[in-house]
Parts: sequence; C-alpha cells; structure tokens
Amino acid sequence: MKHLLIVALASLFLSTAYAADVGISISLGQPGFYGQIDIGDYPPPRLIYAEPVIVEHVVVVEQPIYLRVQPDHVKHWENYCGEYHACGQRVYFVEDSWYEDVYVTDYHKKHGKDGNHGHNKHGNKGDNKQH
Repeated sequence: MKHLLIVALASLFLSTAYAADVGISISLGQPGFYGQIDIGDYPPPRLIYAEPVIVEHVVVVEQPIYLRVQPDHVKHWENYCGEYHACGQRVYFVEDSWYEDVYVTDYHKKHGKDGNHGHNKHGNKGDNKQH
C-alpha cells in the first residue's frame, strides 16, 4: 500500500512538473501581444480613454504607461491590472487598430521584419519566415 502511494505521488509530481514546462511566448510586434508598449519616438497613439486609468492611488507620481490589453480587461481593469503589473500606475489604453496599423508596422520596419505577421501576399498564413 505504501509503495502504491509513493508511485501515485511521484507520477502526480512528474505530470505537474512536465505541465509547468509547457508555455507560449509571444513577443512585442506579434498580433497576440498584450502588455506595456514603449511609445518612445512613435507617433502619439490613439487611446481608448482620454485620461489615464488608475486603480490604486499612489503617493509617488510616475510617468503614465501605455498598454495594449484585451477589450474585456479594459472594461474591468480593477480585476486585471495585476496581470500587467500596473495597479498602482496611471495607464493609457492603446487602441488595437493603432497598435496594429502604426506601432507594429513601424516596429517591424525599424527591426528588419517584413511586417506581414506570417501571412503571405494573399493574406493567408503561410511559410513566410520572418528574420
């Protein structure tokens, strides 16, 4: 019985450890990216709200940050600010269309990407490799 318990616990531990190794990485400039955007010398973004949003009031005043977040996260920001490490910060939400049409296009130009997000000239996913 003790041997069976040890085997069951070991298999549970190994399956949990294996599952923890699985992950997806999406980086800046890719369509599925959500998170902070460094505006730098890019054109001013189109914003969802004119004023920055803040969930917790802070004494130290920092520069506002620009974020692209999923639409339901904007509507219920107080529930999602922690995922973006932005609860105590002033946040401007960037419109998806500005991110896709301006930021990503310019980002790819500056970093030598072709800017087609893996789509071929017909708009279909293909074997276009981005370097």
